Amino acid sequence: MPHKTAKPAAKATVAKPAAAKASAAKPVAPKAPVAAAPAKAPVAAAKPAVKAAAPAPKVEEKKVVTQRQGFKANEFVVYPAHGVGQILAIKEQEIAGAKLELFVINFIKDKMTLRVPTAKVANVGMRKLSEPALVKKALETLKGRARVKRTMWSRRAQEYEAKINSGDIVAIAEVVRDLYRSESQPEQSYSERQLYEAALDRLSREIAVVQHSTETEAVKEIEAQLAKSPRRTNAKAEAADGEGEADADGDTDGDDTAVADEAA
Repeated sequence: MPHKTAKPAAKATVAKPAAAKASAAKPVAPKAPVAAAPAKAPVAAAKPAVKAAAPAPKVEEKKVVTQRQGFKANEFVVYPAHGVGQILAIKEQEIAGAKLELFVINFIKDKMTLRVPTAKVANVGMRKLSEPALVKKALETLKGRARVKRTMWSRRAQEYEAKINSGDIVAIAEVVRDLYRSESQPEQSYSERQLYEAALDRLSREIAVVQHSTETEAVKEIEAQLAKSPRRTNAKAEAADGEGEADADGDTDGDDTAVADEAA
């Protein structure tokens, strides 16, 4: 019997070290808040990432400037297929679910408004007005000798039309020079007259805008330059001699040439 009572006493003594361990573990608990304090540091480190994303809109601005090619609202421009026009506005429009930025161009004389995507101005050949030096070169071109190739009129007409629609002011001046007829020269055919008037219109409108004058004044200046051509000054003398009016290539202009071209 004395041995049985001794066993519970032994268990009690064993339980005390466990309690001591439990009490010894208590001081560990206050250390947890100390370890949690540095958790705020990553929040402060995340702020520079927000600042780094701020310059992104500048890239978009550069893209917009590149697409517009430096064109601005209220500016006069040259659209090859229609001549001189004015940019009324730059608008954004949704087409087929996609947003496009467009130049709204007005051609006053033609009573027409054209919308051109800013991203395609280079493809269509739209350009700024010619510099005064280039306009002077075009006017000097008008004083040169006319150059008419000895080919069928249909082929020459295509070449003239291509020059007119190229938007190149010097090339357009060449068409005006080659198709011009003075009072002493034979009359033009209907198709020649149409091409001449189209080229003259394109040329005079651009010269008028560049020189800040009227189209009537520009036409007078063009005709004054044409009158200085060697071919025009010698036309009366050649007609009096009955030799016809020969061009730089030795062709004889007039109705006979047109008939020969059509026959060929």
